Amino acid sequence: MPHHRSDVLIIGGGIAGITCALDLLDGGKTVTLLDRDEEGSFGALARESFGGMFFVDSPEQRRQGIRDSRDLALRDWFSFAEFPPDDHWPRAWAEAYIERCTADVYRWVRRHGVSFLPVVNWVERGEFAPGNSVPRFHIAWGTGRGIADALIAALRTHPNAGRLTLCFNHRAERLALRAGRIQGAAGIDERSGTAFEAEAEQVVLASGGINGDLERVRQNWHRDWGAPPAELLNGSHRFADGKLHDATAAIGGVLTHLDRMWNYAAGVHHPRPRKPNHGLSLVPPRSALWLNWRGERIGPQPLVSGFDTRRLVTAICAQERKYSWQLMNRKIALKELAISGAEFNPSIRDKNRLGFLRDILFGNRWLVNEMIDHCQDFVTANSLPELVDKMNELQGDRSVELGAVENAVRQYDATIARGESLMNDEQLRRIAYLRKYRGDRIRLCKFQPINDAKALPLIAVREFIISRKSLGGIQTDLSSRVLDGAGRPIEGLYAIGEAAGFGGGGMHGLRALEGTFLGGCILSGRIAAAAIDGRMSFLKG
Repeated sequence: MPHHRSDVLIIGGGIAGITCALDLLDGGKTVTLLDRDEEGSFGALARESFGGMFFVDSPEQRRQGIRDSRDLALRDWFSFAEFPPDDHWPRAWAEAYIERCTADVYRWVRRHGVSFLPVVNWVERGEFAPGNSVPRFHIAWGTGRGIADALIAALRTHPNAGRLTLCFNHRAERLALRAGRIQGAAGIDERSGTAFEAEAEQVVLASGGINGDLERVRQNWHRDWGAPPAELLNGSHRFADGKLHDATAAIGGVLTHLDRMWNYAAGVHHPRPRKPNHGLSLVPPRSALWLNWRGERIGPQPLVSGFDTRRLVTAICAQERKYSWQLMNRKIALKELAISGAEFNPSIRDKNRLGFLRDILFGNRWLVNEMIDHCQDFVTANSLPELVDKMNELQGDRSVELGAVENAVRQYDATIARGESLMNDEQLRRIAYLRKYRGDRIRLCKFQPINDAKALPLIAVREFIISRKSLGGIQTDLSSRVLDGAGRPIEGLYAIGEAAGFGGGGMHGLRALEGTFLGGCILSGRIAAAAIDGRMSFLKG
């Protein structure tokens, strides 16, 4: 049986595991890093992400004249999280992230060559409760793939790279507990089908969350959302199955808040799927009408993205059928349609400045055409009756009512026609508000009617709830040590990144302010490395 021995064993090759390995190599530790995926997928879900990161009082914010502070950010975080009084470790991790994110995450990735777009995005502003009071979503130039590539390059060229062993296609299945202390792990080499063992003084779980297993997502579906949807798409990593959560529980570790998830409301089927139920998360156009399964505008508070992602999911799950439609035209789609992730943002991913400016100025024609031509959830037509017929043909029944769609469009377009001073419609008020910030204005139409002969064809997009991130997970203390049922650390065992709910078993509470996933992976990975190396005071950037 193959046997690996090192000071530290890291299970999981995402950003959290890579970060932890880098800092451990800085301290001269020998490290074995196991990853279940192929070597070409090293970096895990971060490689596919858009690469947005949440920072407080960053240089980019200051250059824009944005006044931010830790106190303000913490107020916003606690407002969105809705922590119950006894949520000690999630609260403590939220405070730690706000305190450290700029010094110990921003400066650290900048030192590894990661840069950010100059305009900070403003997401999760809050709807019925305050969210981000100021813009904090920093988009990496190169997307998440650029972040992953930069950190992987630093790992491979590290002066102590000879102390690192990388093992791909290795599925860890169980933890070795002897005399009350973790001694390593065992599992299967999926290339050869043979068993392996890995022995280490310290084990770090960086294996992701549970949201890649849709059955497990359904089992832990939050009570606010009722029963799970009949159709649910997968936007998580295919190996984020929670098996090492189970292994942790089997040796006495605590799992918390698995019903807290960061799912998205506007999922569509991937045109070229690489896993079952593979979905893409659209960034929903603000100028599109969001309709329910019948074609009625969802309300009374219309759905507009950028304010409270969880509220969008909740509103759609309150419908009789838990999917929705967005109705727009080509002009809106060219200006506003986007897809979260590196794959469908090639100009940012490939650091193509001319391509990025072209898309901003003239609309993302490539993306719109790609989705219309290849995504099964997009239909187009030159009239509403034709469009509704195609919507019903796609769904396989007559559930979409032409009268409902015509009524929604007629009322919305008539409100626009009355002029800006008389636009008594909450969605249009939101658009007017959003356009005051230049980061939104450049990608937002100015009160564009839907049924506009100059903006055809009409486009309808059928959208499903898409599973994405686990906000709960393995409970840890502020040293990333895994805790047992009595609140005591399990000797030799740490959990980081999404496996630990990004810290403490759920540092986001009910909602995330966005950009805190990659940041949480990096911070928790660095804290685990510091604790293992006995250098907790080193986190200074």
